[in-house]
Amino acid sequence: MGVEEEYQVIDPETRGLAPRGRRVLERAQRALGEQQVAHELITAQVEVMTPVCRTLAEVRRELSRLRRGIIAAAEEEGVRIAAASTHPFSHWWEQRITLKRRYKRLLEKYQRLEREQLAFGLHVHVGLEDREAAVRVMNRLRPWLAPLLALSANSPFWLGEDSGYASYRAQIWGRLPTAGPPAPFGSLAEHDALVRALVATGGALDAASVYWDVRLPQKLGTVEVRVADACTKADEAVMLAGLSRALVRACHEGAERREPYPEARPELVRAAHWVASRYGLDARLVDVGAGRAVPAREMVEKLLAFARPALEESGDWEEVSALVGETLKRGNGASRQRRAYELEGRLEDVVDALVEETARGTAHSA
Repeated sequence: MGVEEEYQVIDPETRGLAPRGRRVLERAQRALGEQQVAHELITAQVEVMTPVCRTLAEVRRELSRLRRGIIAAAEEEGVRIAAASTHPFSHWWEQRITLKRRYKRLLEKYQRLEREQLAFGLHVHVGLEDREAAVRVMNRLRPWLAPLLALSANSPFWLGEDSGYASYRAQIWGRLPTAGPPAPFGSLAEHDALVRALVATGGALDAASVYWDVRLPQKLGTVEVRVADACTKADEAVMLAGLSRALVRACHEGAERREPYPEARPELVRAAHWVASRYGLDARLVDVGAGRAVPAREMVEKLLAFARPALEESGDWEEVSALVGETLKRGNGASRQRRAYELEGRLEDVVDALVEETARGTAHSA
């Protein structure tokens, strides 16, 4: 598996986004390697990508190394790094666009919708070379996307106000024509035909801009789970990586055994996604299989129970279940951001908390 994290570049004086990502990236690439750090759409954003990891301990080690390297590169440029899926108050209109041909094409294609994508995510790639099997995994993963989003929700503030959503990123991102949870597919051929049709009819710029919450990258031989918000705590990124791999494995094994699974209508899966975006862990979530609303803890525990055999097989059960329990006890990133704001009513304090929490624990990682 591999993990991609997108970070905010922060001005330490104003606490707003700083358009210094290119210089931070150049310094970080020299220290970490060109394959591990990349540009993103705006110049106040950088992305890191772990190498292929076999264990969750490797994921933790690599994420700590990459965060440490990006933070050091940022400090050398006089800026800071924060991991969260929206900035509390910086405006999308003020952001500079990275001068790259693909980004220019995306802006030309999607216009203001693309300009408004001031959003940061976390993506987990889980290796599965058999693409036909991967389509069956996608179908079975759909009921679990909403609780993953609720656990990771970390974007409550937007343009200086509380959006009322735990994950407002999901709403910003979801306006693009190929974003959100996919419908089920009868076969790989059906999946590939739809991707081609989306591109041919103008709904997507190319196959890489089919942005479903779980998708099959064209060249990597992975199932990519991309429903989550960017996690401020490295622990939560590790938790999402462990859950994603276990879910892919459990869904793959269930398909091999031809076990029944909830073939929920797309409308219900999308509604579950919206409820998770709106409330996070602070209310009821949608149990897609049962077609009813249940307490968030109950839905997360159902996810854990489904993933447990795969987590135990990989030796990750104790760590991942403990991290999930900690998140249920102390709240997700959205809850922590709101608590930071409530102390003094200052969004700058929220940014300071994000910067501090993003760096916590990375300095002493091996």
